[in-house]
Amino acid sequence: MNEVLLRSLTPSVLGILVRRGADFAAAEDAVQDALVEAVRVWPADPPRDPKGWLVTVAWRRFLDATRADAARRRREDLVDEEPEPGPSSALDDTLQLYFLCAHPSLTQASAVALTLRAVGGLTTRQIARAYLVPEATMAQRISRAKRTVSGIRFDRPGDVATVLRVLYLVFNEGYSGDVDLAAEAIRLTRQLAAVIDHPEVAGLLALMLLHHARRAARTAPDGSLVPLAEQDRSRWDTAAIAEGIGILQTALARDRLGEFQAQAAIAALHADAPTAGETDWVQIVEWYDELVRLTDSPVVRLNRAVAVGEADGPRAGLAALAALDDAAPRSPGSGHPLPRRTAVAAYLHERDGDLETAARLYADAAHQATNLAERDHLTRQAARLNARRKR
Repeated sequence: MNEVLLRSLTPSVLGILVRRGADFAAAEDAVQDALVEAVRVWPADPPRDPKGWLVTVAWRRFLDATRADAARRRREDLVDEEPEPGPSSALDDTLQLYFLCAHPSLTQASAVALTLRAVGGLTTRQIARAYLVPEATMAQRISRAKRTVSGIRFDRPGDVATVLRVLYLVFNEGYSGDVDLAAEAIRLTRQLAAVIDHPEVAGLLALMLLHHARRAARTAPDGSLVPLAEQDRSRWDTAAIAEGIGILQTALARDRLGEFQAQAAIAALHADAPTAGETDWVQIVEWYDELVRLTDSPVVRLNRAVAVGEADGPRAGLAALAALDDAAPRSPGSGHPLPRRTAVAAYLHERDGDLETAARLYADAAHQATNLAERDHLTRQAARLNARRKR
């Protein structure tokens, strides 16, 4: 069973059902039923047209559910609209569906969560991790969003900012290696950039290209993570870097700075450095200052502390980290991502020569990590320092 194929077809099939008049929540249930049926049937009898097969089965599941409830008055009309089996339209519906899910009746946070779950294919746990909230909280948020849009015709698309946020989070989840969605996010952002002239759309595309350019160097042959400073820069995609920097420069020239442009500027400074030691950390700190002004994000402040530690020394970084905690103490669902915060402290203590504290913090961060590759990397860091201390 090709799970990647099923994941790639899901948004398009869902979009077809919604545009044909299906209620969003009912359409999502019907598509999920069709996917379950595909897992059961396809290994023994793969269809010639997977998308057409899914549309047909999902629509029939939707009709079955519709006949069972109060919408019987529309039953004959819905039957007449049933798509014929066979090749479906080659039109890519995914980006349009992103806009439809960013419905004006939803808050941005709810629209993003709903789209990530229904269109992006992310699990509730993955979305909760991206938002730094408990899984139960995110499940309730998604359920409320579904109730809000239940029965609403999806004929008023949402705003660009919400769609950009969704694409950014989908890319991040794919880039993390947990689910391979990064290339799809780039493809959709390219489409968006082709039809919308907006500096933040360009900024997001540049950011994705610059991060994706380093993907081949991010993991060792055994699958372990390779930190940025240790990556083989000859494996970076120079064409993607050049394209990303060109797009970014054009966007910055419009003097309408936004979050994604600032993040892309940081990525460009990393990409432009021939070696890790030649990275312009002073400029990176300045760009993080802009990001703090634009977002006031705890993650941005945490990354800024790392940059300060590189630009001004590890003790300056530890001071920035302490000041950050004092200024914004953590509370459930609103603070810094704990594994990342602990790993940053470990790194800065190691650079300051306190190997005992660094090893303990790396071990703590590994225990807190939810991503297997990250957990393994942090465990190896702790073991490396403990071995050094015993020599």
